[in-house]
Amino acid sequence: MAGRLAGKVAIVTGAGCVGSGWGNGRATCVRFAEEGARIFAVDIKSETMGETLERVRAVGGEVEPHLCDVTDSHAVQNMVSACTERFGAVDVLVNNVGGSAKGGPTELDEESWNRQLNLNLKSVYLTCRSVLPHMAARGAGAIVNTASTSGIRYTGSPQVAYASAKAAIIQFSRVVAVEFASKGVRVNTVVPGQLHTPMVETRLAGQRMGGDVDALLASRLKRIPLGWMGDGRDTANAALFLASDEARFITGTEIVVDGGMSVRCD
Repeated sequence: MAGRLAGKVAIVTGAGCVGSGWGNGRATCVRFAEEGARIFAVDIKSETMGETLERVRAVGGEVEPHLCDVTDSHAVQNMVSACTERFGAVDVLVNNVGGSAKGGPTELDEESWNRQLNLNLKSVYLTCRSVLPHMAARGAGAIVNTASTSGIRYTGSPQVAYASAKAAIIQFSRVVAVEFASKGVRVNTVVPGQLHTPMVETRLAGQRMGGDVDALLASRLKRIPLGWMGDGRDTANAALFLASDEARFITGTEIVVDGGMSVRCD
């Protein structure tokens, strides 16, 4: 282990993955473990975490799984308490729970709107609300929230609730960063673009291309100036930097991980 997070305890929400491969949460757990962090891996379903736990242990990492609905305030409070009881502290929080739903304001029903904001935004608020007092009391901590390029650009699909929530995460992170800077807590955001993760095969292709994964990948690839798609490991590497002491003077900002997609004008 290289040791960039040696001795640190990291909560990673959304640590599972809907299929085999490198989702953002799974990759974050593995990369953080490679750098010496002890991982408190959080997901709502135990069956999605098996490969994550195996990969963390394969690199010599220590990991504790925990089931939690991060849209439930009591469950989140219990989750943070369980982490501190198991590892003694919370040094890093990575908020990675999220998912999109298609539809603009006239197509998306109110219930779906509320579900999207709960999943993508309320979850970030609840975890930060429970973790921040622990970090502030110790005078140190790093929070990395996961947004999306949908929160800064129109990315080809009218998913207005998802885009709104992801945009809000960016501003939420900036406000919390300023408030807690004097307490030694840094808060930043990773903004992934259209990565090739297992979610593409299992869910997004069915939503947008009638199950045609190749067609969806081709349409996404055309938007990326670098000419190839990253995966969860690219998100994880950005999160690792922001969580590490290498980013000690960085707070209230974002790293966009999209191969240049969001800055092209066509």
